[in-house]
Amino acid sequence: MQYRTLGRTGVQVSTLALGAMNFGAIGRTTQEEATAIVDAALEAGVNLIDTADMYGKGESEEMVGKAIAGRRDDIVLATKATMPIGDERNHRGSSRRWLYTALDDSLRRLGVDHVDLYQMHRWDPTTSDEETLSALTDLQRAGKIRYFGSSTFPAYRIVQAQWAAREHRLGRYVTEQPSYSMLQRGIESHVLPVTEEYGMGVLAWSPLASGWLSGAVRVGREVTTHRSAVLPERFDPSLPHNQARLDAVERLAKVADEAGLTLIQLALGFVNAHPAVTAALIGPRTMEHLRSQLAAADIVLTADVLDAIDEIVAPGTDLAPGEKFDTPPALLDASLRRRR
Repeated sequence: MQYRTLGRTGVQVSTLALGAMNFGAIGRTTQEEATAIVDAALEAGVNLIDTADMYGKGESEEMVGKAIAGRRDDIVLATKATMPIGDERNHRGSSRRWLYTALDDSLRRLGVDHVDLYQMHRWDPTTSDEETLSALTDLQRAGKIRYFGSSTFPAYRIVQAQWAAREHRLGRYVTEQPSYSMLQRGIESHVLPVTEEYGMGVLAWSPLASGWLSGAVRVGREVTTHRSAVLPERFDPSLPHNQARLDAVERLAKVADEAGLTLIQLALGFVNAHPAVTAALIGPRTMEHLRSQLAAADIVLTADVLDAIDEIVAPGTDLAPGEKFDTPPALLDASLRRRR
């Protein structure tokens, strides 16, 4: 396992980090299975575990807490808030009122007195940066969080938050968690240059592109992945962007074969090859998934392999633009781009 410094924090983290979204009902993973996955990941050198309050409505945090009991100090523990928890209108977002409650709930479920990294799961356009950053700064001073970060923020919001922290003399986001893979490279043109500018750590989620790069999605093969059953439209080959992805996967699989690698090793090696990326987040549901992903722990792609990937999916290109998760609200809501 390789290790890198998380931004400018001085904290050393493994280049493969364990994401716990699939623990519980979402991934049909039992506590026994989740604990076995955590055990094996830690044994392999993984030292960062990432979860969120909304994963299974807190179930993932509870399972992570049980799995790490007795060895908390050896783990860089990260969780997130802001996504809706139930139907109550104030049980979401990044207001001081909600973050105080959400963090206490997360700490209780995890069975710990602090988390190392507390992340805003999405940008909340209804709450000012000053409100959120001041709350996070106070929680940090209270010892409940060590650092805080953003997740899937548009580049301009990352910049705005950095300036707000400076203007109001508050703590700042030290990490960003964006979606990044060989098939979704848009952040190379906007987000990653910004994170490099501000010295932020980057924890890349969905490096296997929701299973497209797992080896299970190939031409002429029926797609039977867990994700395809939940979101079938993301794998419908009749849609042009999915056909483009399928064509790219076939060509990328050939690159992997010629390099003596699995497609998973190629995918994870690609994400970790970018100088702005600190770690790739893997989210195994089973021990088999974990083993296939840990096999990429020491992969370093050569320049000719990276050039071949660039020929297939150009730098800065998203093959499925509709699946971007950092789109500015005005592009999604017509009323926000029309003068009243």
